[in-house]
Amino acid sequence: MLSILDRYLLRELAQTVAATVVVLMVIVAGTAFAGVLQQVAKGSFPASVMFQVLGLRTLEGLTNMLPLASMIGVLMALGRMYRESEMHVLMSSGMGPNGLVRPTAILAVALVLLTSVVALWLGPWAAATSDNLVAVANRSVIAAGLDAGRFTELPGKGGIVFTDTLSQDGSKLGRSFVSTQRPTKGGPDHVKVVTGNSGELYQESNGSNRFIAFHTGWQYDIPLGADNWRRMQYERNDSALSTVTDSDDSVDPAESMTTLQLLHTETPDARAELAWRVNAPALTLVMLMLALPMSRQSPREPRYGRLMLAMASFYLYYVLLALGRAQLDKGRWHHQTAMWLLHIVMMAFAGWMWWKQYSPRKVHDSKPANKARTA
Repeated sequence: MLSILDRYLLRELAQTVAATVVVLMVIVAGTAFAGVLQQVAKGSFPASVMFQVLGLRTLEGLTNMLPLASMIGVLMALGRMYRESEMHVLMSSGMGPNGLVRPTAILAVALVLLTSVVALWLGPWAAATSDNLVAVANRSVIAAGLDAGRFTELPGKGGIVFTDTLSQDGSKLGRSFVSTQRPTKGGPDHVKVVTGNSGELYQESNGSNRFIAFHTGWQYDIPLGADNWRRMQYERNDSALSTVTDSDDSVDPAESMTTLQLLHTETPDARAELAWRVNAPALTLVMLMLALPMSRQSPREPRYGRLMLAMASFYLYYVLLALGRAQLDKGRWHHQTAMWLLHIVMMAFAGWMWWKQYSPRKVHDSKPANKARTA
């Protein structure tokens, strides 16, 4: 059973970490929203799925956010207690330095398990769902900007499209027509008008180009300022819509694969993605171990001094892991040994900092001397 002091410390740590997660999620969502808007403007996917994609990408970003949020939350919670001399009161009441270990260890287990679930399952699921959502939306004429009962500019073609009805999923059209104008060498411009009793949208096999196939209608070729126009009846007539533009920061295919699929894939990008996922829980654990000794500060220290130092430590640690992932992705490394050695070194460093901060000599020296008053 947990003591009253353990429950108090665990509650303080958990609440601060939860608040930090919420704040960082808002920041991540804002950054992702800017990227999503840019991709919608470029035509990577339609605005109709913008908020769904935003939510899924925010979930995917939890893998990288949880280790940082864990460290900042613990650092701020314990730092506040040290600044307000609350920790000194607890120490003088008989709580030794090891009194912080038990509640922090319980929180660490919960956060490491949460990071494992996000990294190994929730993040890949969000990436795969986002990709599928965009692919389904791009197969709809709604993605090209068409709407029933409204004249719409043909994207990228300088023409006009009209349809009287449109299916709910945007794949089937009713009675429609499309009008485009094209220049000719040494002659007047020509207007091409295509009418159809029905239509449907389809994509190329690679999904890059979209077309409307009209069925059972007429095609008119009209030269402007002349009377030699032509009319042709057809069974099927295809017109091109806008091209689906690839995003500059599109999700890597390996990121959409399940962890089980990565285990059975021997490509460099699959090995790199698998290494990144399994190293995320270890990163959370090491950050929590570093937060314990780094949180001890005197009331005279700058309030955010140690926080900035912790952020710099996390950034350096994260960059080193990212370099290891890049080596795996390029095929220069075939194992994660170097990345796990880095974790071991950082754990040893955190243990050394803990001993340095809370060695018996340090604890004895930090206690205020009680001098007897003489008459």
